[in-house]
Amino acid sequence: MKISTPLTEEVIEKLHAGDRVLITGTIYTARDAAHLRLANLIKDNKELPFDITNQIIYYVGPTPAKPNQVIGSAGPTTSYRMDPYTPLLLKHGLKGMVGKGDRNKEVKEAIKKYKAVYFCGIGGTAALIAKSIKKAKIIAYEDLGAEAIRKLEVIDFPAIVVNDIYGNDLMMDNIKKYKVEE
Repeated sequence: MKISTPLTEEVIEKLHAGDRVLITGTIYTARDAAHLRLANLIKDNKELPFDITNQIIYYVGPTPAKPNQVIGSAGPTTSYRMDPYTPLLLKHGLKGMVGKGDRNKEVKEAIKKYKAVYFCGIGGTAALIAKSIKKAKIIAYEDLGAEAIRKLEVIDFPAIVVNDIYGNDLMMDNIKKYKVEE
């Protein structure tokens, strides 16, 4: 399914765990340190460096771009490190996250409560994912290096829905499905 950003409730309602999507539009990058700063700004009632309303944050720390490239390898980062901050960001309008791995119970509940979606990037395809990124610009926290917040313009960015608004969880379903009894 092809989807575009910013996300709308109509699109989010159509997404179910296991759906493969191609995302086109603007997405933002942020990892642990940037999430801490965003959470602190919200707690202090200060303005965020970008409007997170209906946006997607991609958990990535891209490598430097080689000559004639927009960005270096850009594979997903483990998502649980952002779990302490995610419910707060969802409460303030964030609608999507892309990363890898499982989310904690609080994040899964917040995804349902605030009608958002968690996507997994496809592991091992960092160079391929980078090809779907057509523009990249640091917009905040340049001092964080690879963890700076970037605004990315993407076309057909590949991802898989893991947690949807209906409480479905592709990660847990597959763990149960493929568990080997000893």
